[in-house]
Amino acid sequence: MKPTESELEILQVLWAKGPSTVRQVNEHLSQTKDVGYTTTLKLMQIMHDKGLLSRTEEGRYHVYQARVDEKETQQHLLDRFVDTAFRGSAMKLVMQALGNSKATPQELADLQRLIDEMNPNSNH
Repeated sequence: MKPTESELEILQVLWAKGPSTVRQVNEHLSQTKDVGYTTTLKLMQIMHDKGLLSRTEEGRYHVYQARVDEKETQQHLLDRFVDTAFRGSAMKLVMQALGNSKATPQELADLQRLIDEMNPNSNH
């Protein structure tokens, strides 16, 4: 299931902070954007209905937790992005990213290390 941008923001809070109430999620989101409590509540209820979140009652509060794995979700979103924006070519994505920004020597060294790990026949 592909989360919307707003749902992804909520998932990121829950992945980082762990199980949280709507108020806790909303307080975190409102540090960087103008979002009302009722909007966050409604989104989290929809996400629960979709199976993206689980919910338990603790006293008067509902505590929500992500039911989808962060890495799996990132991989799914990345795969879809590469397919739609770069016609399935991860190389085009990497070349675009490197061409549009100045990679530091350390970032290039890290990239070379990753390539070496992926290619056991590399001479580096």
